Amino acid sequence: MISFAAPLLLLALPALPLLWWLLRVTPPQPRRMDFPAAMLLRDLPLAEETPARTPWWVLLMRIAAAALLILGLARPVLGPGATGSGDGALLLVLDDGWASGPDWPLRVAIAQSELDRAGREGRPAALLTTAPGEGAAPPRVIGPMPAADLAPRLAALRPRSWPPDRQAALAALDGWVRADPGNGRFSALYLSDGIAHRTDDTAEAFMARLGEGGPLTVARAGERPVRLLAPPRTEGDRLLLTLRQSPVNAAGEAQLVARAQDGRALARATFALGAGATEAETALDLPTEIRNRVYRLDLLDEGGAGGMVLLDERFRRRPVGLLPGAEEAAADAPLIGDLFYLERALNPFAELRRGEVEQLLARPLSVLILADRPVAEGPEMAALTRFVEQGGMLIRFAGPRLAEHPDTLLPVQLRAERQLGGSLSWEQPQHLAPFAEGSPFAGLPVPSEISVERQVLAEPSPRLADKVWARLTDGTPLVTAETRGAGRIVLFHVTATAEWSDLPLSGLFVSMLRRLVALSSGVAGQEGEGVLAPLEALDGFGRLVAPPPGAQPIPTNGEALPSARTPPGWYGTAGAEGFRRALNLGDTLPAPRLHANPPAGTTLRAIAGIPPERDLGPWLMAAALALLALDLLASLRLRGLLGLARTAGVVLVLMAGTAQAQEGALPALVTRLGYIVTGDSAVDETMRQGLTGLSEFVNRRTAAALAEPAGVTPGRDDLSLYPLLYFTVRPDAPALEPEAVAALNGFMRNGGIILFDTRDEGSGEGFSPGARAALRRVTQGLAIPPLMPVPEEHVLRRAFYLLADLPGRFAGGTVWVSREQDRANDSVSPVVIGGHDWASAWAVDARGQNLHAAVPGGARQRILAYRFGANLVMYALTGNYKGDQVHVPAILERLGN
Repeated sequence: MISFAAPLLLLALPALPLLWWLLRVTPPQPRRMDFPAAMLLRDLPLAEETPARTPWWVLLMRIAAAALLILGLARPVLGPGATGSGDGALLLVLDDGWASGPDWPLRVAIAQSELDRAGREGRPAALLTTAPGEGAAPPRVIGPMPAADLAPRLAALRPRSWPPDRQAALAALDGWVRADPGNGRFSALYLSDGIAHRTDDTAEAFMARLGEGGPLTVARAGERPVRLLAPPRTEGDRLLLTLRQSPVNAAGEAQLVARAQDGRALARATFALGAGATEAETALDLPTEIRNRVYRLDLLDEGGAGGMVLLDERFRRRPVGLLPGAEEAAADAPLIGDLFYLERALNPFAELRRGEVEQLLARPLSVLILADRPVAEGPEMAALTRFVEQGGMLIRFAGPRLAEHPDTLLPVQLRAERQLGGSLSWEQPQHLAPFAEGSPFAGLPVPSEISVERQVLAEPSPRLADKVWARLTDGTPLVTAETRGAGRIVLFHVTATAEWSDLPLSGLFVSMLRRLVALSSGVAGQEGEGVLAPLEALDGFGRLVAPPPGAQPIPTNGEALPSARTPPGWYGTAGAEGFRRALNLGDTLPAPRLHANPPAGTTLRAIAGIPPERDLGPWLMAAALALLALDLLASLRLRGLLGLARTAGVVLVLMAGTAQAQEGALPALVTRLGYIVTGDSAVDETMRQGLTGLSEFVNRRTAAALAEPAGVTPGRDDLSLYPLLYFTVRPDAPALEPEAVAALNGFMRNGGIILFDTRDEGSGEGFSPGARAALRRVTQGLAIPPLMPVPEEHVLRRAFYLLADLPGRFAGGTVWVSREQDRANDSVSPVVIGGHDWASAWAVDARGQNLHAAVPGGARQRILAYRFGANLVMYALTGNYKGDQVHVPAILERLGN
């Protein structure tokens, strides 16, 4: 279907025959020929002369060009929207919640097409989005206004990463109508995500209210399901994954990829979804080293916040500390050592650590296991008590030592050691009773062959039954537990060896320990009490960005719901040692379900079946111009001037080439960063990618306009064109040539800055051994001033951002600059020296993805690295401008005097 924005121009089409007649009566210019001598023509008879006619194909080409011009000026539109009927304004309504992210560009294109149609009809337009804005700002209607004025607002919309609030949108619509009764008549296009986020009644009432204003068209996703990825469940080395989706008629599958923090793919999995299925499960079987590096899970081809899950420490292997009861050397004795069975049961799914109490508790720890080891009063008792109260889990195994010397770090009071069976006992060995429903071990099968011959009894008390997690068949406790502060104390009333029972020999022992470790809070329990501040947020496209204004902290001891105030993303404390917790959409949201059908009389269409309008005018005008160009060439050919035109074209091409060469020879027309070519292709490419990423960051965040970086060779290239040079010092870097030394000294003397990067800070000499010796070798002969660590008040820390640290790919090292009292070049340091590998932290590929991990701070450290780069560029471009601000009061005082 095609419509015309200016149909009156089509009246010019009947005038095309007149154009044909005019072209025929205007012949082409006569051809010039050499006239023969008059003697040869004397006897020739005179004949009537008629001029040559324009060839028919030239006439046809000109008529076609004129017709295309007329049609192009009439602005034909392919696939005009079916809505727009009505005598009022056009109301565009968009669900911009998390479910609209995957097909957001198509939604905006359809809305823009309808807006263009309203503009052609001269109708005003209004816009209403249903999701709360940043800071939980309620939805509101924008307009009515001319369609051309509303188009920029529509283009600026982005999907949110939280659910829409149709009830608030309904209130905004009612308020808009009450504010101006003229708004009561409108035609509406509702681009719905098709999901009932709250109740079906709310969606139905909202669509019914839209239908009251006039013709209503509801467009929602057709056969494309709305998918929501739930956080995984841990089961040993496996991550059990669940995908929920709205029901569709056709079967399909979904691909999932597990990514590291630097974006690299670590593993893939496939969900198989049958026709009408709303949920599917799969598993990721990963080695421990790879599983602990999984940073996020992404659904391929989904492109929204619902298809992404962030993984924090709750999904990683727990660190478990082991303390033997006897000497360390005897703890590993085969079959009889205190830790022999524990290590073999825990090693496949936990990170085991050995050492003294002080060593183990010096690092974050989830579980600490004491094998028949009494705890003496004093520092050890205080340290273990503090560990439990702050969220750790203390697992203890009874034995002869603990039975003789019980302490206070036990869930129950111990009574005495009990022997079952043997020549000195009338009682028979006991078996395990089935686990109770409320026990963490509930559901584990109990093998009948496990028997207990000895145990330490618990002192009877009124609350003993509440503390029992496992019993023997005679009712005596086998495992007891008690909550202390934020942590737990768990006691096995038997030894961790096979001396008292068969339990350590069974697979049930492994399953019980796995359940206990999974029950622990992990390193995630180190957050303490209070709230966790927002660090990074997911946007509607599933990308990590800075938290929006108005984002609030979440509590540490409760579940938070994803909303405009608490968007999904990372929460916690900043810094390399800070705690981070992930808030995901799938944590609390149920499976997506379709909302109610719109009221009767509504036009219902699928978004995938609504092609956006296409303006054919530019294409027709381009075709007309192409025909006119061909007509020009044909006319030149008929008049014999094609050779002259060819010569003119060659001249124009040469002039254009000369202009391009001149522009390429004048790089001073743009500002760009430079890097010193080292000869190592990998190092040079990293510097180029790093400065490219930094230039893009600076262009987005500041008023600077940086072009693509360039590699330079001192002594051969002109260095005066670059304000900043990046120099990666390789361990095998040779000394500089005299020409290079002279060029670099001149560059620094005239105000340029060189950033020397040895890439060894924070990573140790193992990453770049010999880099510091190479730095001394490279800088030999350079006019390096006396240096000092960057002070807190230095301009480099506040040229654009206020920075306490200056990290790159690595963190924790020292950055050196010249002393402030050196007044050369207005106290601007000509060199900045460090080893943080800033180029790798800034480096991006052609798609804008970061290429290298930032350790140990991750995404937060990378942001600080970019900010340091922005400060460095501003420092190179403006010098001590920021530092001069401290002298403003004195300058004003002198001017006043």
